[in-house]
Amino acid sequence: MGGEGGISVTLPAAAQALQTNSELQLYLVGDKDQMDVFLPLFSQSSRSRVDIIHTIDVITDDDKPANVLRSGKQSSMYKAVELVKNGSAQAMVSAGNTGALLMIGRHLLKTIPGIQKPAMVATIPGASRQSYLLDVGANPECDGQQLFEFAVMGAAMAESLLGEQVRVGLLNIGSEYYKGNNEVQAAAALLNACAGINYVGFIEANALFKGYADVVVCDGFVGNVTIKCSAGVANVVKGLLHEQFKRSWFSRVSKIFAAPLLTRLNAQIDPHQFNGASLLGLQGSIVKSHGNASIEGFTYAIKQGIVEIENAVPQLIAKKVAAIMAVK
Repeated sequence: MGGEGGISVTLPAAAQALQTNSELQLYLVGDKDQMDVFLPLFSQSSRSRVDIIHTIDVITDDDKPANVLRSGKQSSMYKAVELVKNGSAQAMVSAGNTGALLMIGRHLLKTIPGIQKPAMVATIPGASRQSYLLDVGANPECDGQQLFEFAVMGAAMAESLLGEQVRVGLLNIGSEYYKGNNEVQAAAALLNACAGINYVGFIEANALFKGYADVVVCDGFVGNVTIKCSAGVANVVKGLLHEQFKRSWFSRVSKIFAAPLLTRLNAQIDPHQFNGASLLGLQGSIVKSHGNASIEGFTYAIKQGIVEIENAVPQLIAKKVAAIMAVK
């Protein structure tokens, strides 16, 4: 029910996800009367893989996260996370209130032993292959130990997806070893001393998309600004290319020959396909979609939830954290 588009986005996206994945089963949690309007979008075979959990209570973006545990227990968001807690669902996807989702997730699913705070990780495009940035909004302020824990979680997730040991970096204002605030310096010291993490040093913002690291770690304030800024730049680049090809007949003809190249470029930088920030560090899978995501974007968020299930990400993180803590 959450997000700027609400069920006009989430239900068509759910229908698309079911259409492309024959093994997917979905719970749709929210107001059944409102959802009934969109059910004709689902094919007969897809409809048999959908269960509706009816509730009229909704947590809005204006609701204070601190109040949701007292007054939001009948809300669609709370009930959806409960499905993960009791094992009925293996992952939960929401475009709703981020703070409330964090609060409910920590309350119901609890953090993995050895992890202080969950972190949101987002996929970002790269020159050679995509990489992962965390935290992108869950924790505006972090100390060095928490940044170190984010690195451990990010590495566990990325290694499960890439099938190899990954390179981990810290986002910083310079690549020199002496730069950065106290928190970043403390995290660097912990990572340098950790044999279980392939730490490659500081990554500057202008090198973030060059593929120097597979996992880049920062606090949630910096990460949220970074991810939104990069999405904005990608949209500007797409708009500029479109305008250039409209300016003259020569440009329009050139566009025909450049079409395959533009299609590949669009696929690489399209912000929609990078929607869906996994909430790492919980004993269960939650994926946070951007609130203004399109149908296509929310479909990608659902796919991210499927990826987490297939790779058993929470379990892998718990295993890696336990192994590193045992060495320490």
